[in-house]
Amino acid sequence: MKIFLLLGIINGFLAVALGAFGAHGLEGKISEKAIKTWEKAVNYQMFHTIALFIVGLLLIKYQGSSFNIAGWFFLAGILLFSGSLYIYSTTAIKTFAMITPIGGVAFLIGWVLLGYAVVKFI
Repeated sequence: MKIFLLLGIINGFLAVALGAFGAHGLEGKISEKAIKTWEKAVNYQMFHTIALFIVGLLLIKYQGSSFNIAGWFFLAGILLFSGSLYIYSTTAIKTFAMITPIGGVAFLIGWVLLGYAVVKFI
């Protein structure tokens, strides 16, 4: 499914842009701890961008709904995990940090579904 390849491209672009912004635009404006949080968000976004590409490539050959659902969970994880960390690191509003584990669970579900789909379809 091309959607996951396109989402991977968009998220790859955003991860690089946000990483550069964190390194150059936020330096001296937020604490060192907040910079590390920002970097964690960038890293997890990029890791799961690769997962989106994997799902997109697998869907070209294998039409399993578990691949499709895994891709949506990876995207949800990026939005919830990385998104909440981006906001938390720049605002220090703890409510956003409380959303992060939900994104982490979405990542885990995505990986389990991807593993299930690989075993079932490949």
